[in-house]
Amino acid sequence: MHRCGHCQRLAPEYEAAATKLKGTLPLAKVDCTVNSETCERFGVSGYPTLKIFRNGEEAGAYDGPRTADGIVSYMKKQAGPSSVALLSEADLDSFIDNYEASVVGFYSGEDSTQLAEFLKVSSALRDSYRFAHSTDVGTGLKYGVDGECVLLFRPPHLNSKFEDNVVKYTESISISSLRTFIRDNVFGLCPHLTTENRDVLRGSDLLTAYYNVDYLRNLKGTNYWRNRIMKVVTQFQDRGLSFAVADRQEFQDELEEEFGLGSSEGGDIPLVTIRTREGHKYSMQEEFTRDGKSLERFLEDYFAKRLKRYVKSEPVPESNDGPVKVVVADTFDEIVNDPEKDVLVEFYAPWCGHCKNLEPIYKELGEKLSGDPNIVIAKMDATANDVPPNYDVQGFPTIYFVPSGQKDQPRRYEGGREVSDFITYLKKEATNPLILDESRDEL
Repeated sequence: MHRCGHCQRLAPEYEAAATKLKGTLPLAKVDCTVNSETCERFGVSGYPTLKIFRNGEEAGAYDGPRTADGIVSYMKKQAGPSSVALLSEADLDSFIDNYEASVVGFYSGEDSTQLAEFLKVSSALRDSYRFAHSTDVGTGLKYGVDGECVLLFRPPHLNSKFEDNVVKYTESISISSLRTFIRDNVFGLCPHLTTENRDVLRGSDLLTAYYNVDYLRNLKGTNYWRNRIMKVVTQFQDRGLSFAVADRQEFQDELEEEFGLGSSEGGDIPLVTIRTREGHKYSMQEEFTRDGKSLERFLEDYFAKRLKRYVKSEPVPESNDGPVKVVVADTFDEIVNDPEKDVLVEFYAPWCGHCKNLEPIYKELGEKLSGDPNIVIAKMDATANDVPPNYDVQGFPTIYFVPSGQKDQPRRYEGGREVSDFITYLKKEATNPLILDESRDEL
């Protein structure tokens, strides 16, 4: 555990969170190398493992953010009741004046059956959302409450004239129906994408505008551009694309890594990208104009399928006549998807030790098959080129066999890593009998 890198990264954040929560909520830690029985009892197998305890009983795993602020806001939601009781309009006003959205139920009295259902939902979803309730329907009078209902209040700093700041739910409550209602409405038309909500928002096709988004120190400037963006995207609602704004600095590494956009470009003006669920990427080439016309054109082109996908690629090599063909993203189609040829392609990373060990073996394989016109031995640097979406490359090296005539069905190679292992596999899988250069066998 002392050697665990994730633990070392978490430690200072956890300490900072503990200091901020002092007196409200205790945070504790257990060294599993010393207290192995305790860790075994709670089924801890990897590190760091974070668990939440309520009244001495294990209440579940902590799967919130791993930053000090993230831990603090997540744990504050864990403390106290899952739904805060509001006794007056002033209570309501102060509850909804928050950096996060608020879900508030209004009921006719303590014995309302719908209130009981609402409390079950708040208990199940307390990790994700903020809940409050009132047993006097009158508390919500100024928001148009005239009977039992649930209101979703969007955070005040995201209020905009382009959408409702309060959304009403009037159906009868079940966990699934209320969860769906919150999920569909909580972010609104154009939320603030952060490293904390990134995974949720990227579950759908997403357009993001990156600029200096800072709601704490520059609310006015942040909303100036967001309103410009919202004005345009309202025309493209309900067409399967979601929208967000994000702070450029927070995502700078990713913009360079994924879209090749350096930090110098554009200054204060928003940079706009689209990333689909399948991993297709587009970036707006025209400069963002204040009247929103360039964004409108970009969206029209996107929906008309006129945009060229952005693919990160190394330059095409000048000569490529070695025994192992070098593939870059721009030549992937031409080399790997050549319908006439079987291709064995290795995805590697320049820094990877296993890849370096494989290199001489893979080269020898290429030499043995250099006289076979039906088969290509190829490799691609997966850190400098985008890997096509139908290949699953998590670790290195990852090797796929792509048979001729079945280019949409690459098969992952799981065999051994000696020349003889590859040859045995290819003899079995190749479309045509292998033509081997036997002169290389040092018998």
